[in-house]
Amino acid sequence: MTVFSSSLIWFGAGVSIAEIITGTYFAPLGFGKGMAAIVIGHVLGCALLFLTGLIGARTKKTAMETTALSFGKMGAKFFALLNAAQLLGWTGIMIYDGSLCANTLINGAKDYSKIAAAAIGLLIVVWILARARNLDKLNFFAAALLFSLTLFMCVKIFSSLFAGASPVMTGGGAGMTETAGAANEAISFGAALELSLAMPLSWLPVISDYTKDAQKPAPVSFAGALVYFFVSVWMYAIGMGAAILTGDSAIDSVMLKAGLGAAGLVIVVLSTVTTTYLDAYSAGVSGKSVFSKTNVRATGIAVAVLGTAGAILFNMDNITDFLYLIGSVFAPMTAVLLADFFAAKNDSSQKKIDAPRLVVWLLGFAIYRLFMRFDFAFGASLPAMAATFVLALAVQAATARSRRNSSNL
Repeated sequence: MTVFSSSLIWFGAGVSIAEIITGTYFAPLGFGKGMAAIVIGHVLGCALLFLTGLIGARTKKTAMETTALSFGKMGAKFFALLNAAQLLGWTGIMIYDGSLCANTLINGAKDYSKIAAAAIGLLIVVWILARARNLDKLNFFAAALLFSLTLFMCVKIFSSLFAGASPVMTGGGAGMTETAGAANEAISFGAALELSLAMPLSWLPVISDYTKDAQKPAPVSFAGALVYFFVSVWMYAIGMGAAILTGDSAIDSVMLKAGLGAAGLVIVVLSTVTTTYLDAYSAGVSGKSVFSKTNVRATGIAVAVLGTAGAILFNMDNITDFLYLIGSVFAPMTAVLLADFFAAKNDSSQKKIDAPRLVVWLLGFAIYRLFMRFDFAFGASLPAMAATFVLALAVQAATARSRRNSSNL
């Protein structure tokens, strides 16, 4: 893994319809305040993304293998199962959103969403099969094409926005995630900051699957986090700008009315594939952490197929609760891991299970869910992670003190 290949992977991860849609929720704050929430959240989230990726790069372990450093072998398997489940969920959600948007751009009068979902799922399988030899070439082609098309879309939307044009449309789109009237729903700065953090935090259980092969740990990890920061902020800004311009968050209709047509369709399909590939493949990596004989590629393909089936069969309109659930599980897990690796220098990877640190994680989970009830200026994730970090250090100090006392007897 080089700096260049890492940058390509995380460019593809950042260009996502889900991120554009999430950006639409910032519209009630206005452009200035909304951008402040987006940038601050991403600075904090991507700093955590860098540090988490650096652990995998230095230890040469996958994301879920690194959790054994804090929670022991069985603890790592537990989190690997949770990670595989959330990645399966993400795979279905991404394909669902992409297929609905593609349906509008193809022909809003007829429902081609199921066909679009099947086509996107098939392309994800192709991406997984191409990983061994041709992924860098595919990612380079996809990144170059997405950059050009997304820049074109951005110019289309923002030229109208800053020219003070009237909304390009007033009707809703064809079933995109929480579209109707979302731009008009009130949101506090703290809640917006939490949504800005949500996307970088959702990649915390994944990034080390790619940085583990880094030739230069710090530069590769930093490049991935930095590229993702700029691209994800860009996607959020597009969504927010579109919502301000149109008065709702029907991104599919905005793209259609802006004359993007075929270009918009390519953006939707290709961005969905390059992002969802990471989810499906990493689900296979997590599966191998649980069952050592698991074939990573075959499991990734199975997850892509199951996610496609879910996108076809089920309604996945609301993802905010899903985002918060992911945060409440993996934010405190990451806090314990960061405390152990960078501060406490703890290594429990040879233990079967580290019960005290699992208790710390459980307390962190409870703290996160509790903090969600309050409208903190910095959201729920950061205070919950800070509290969990301190608890992890306290456990380490108590353990060290106990050992000293035992040795003195």
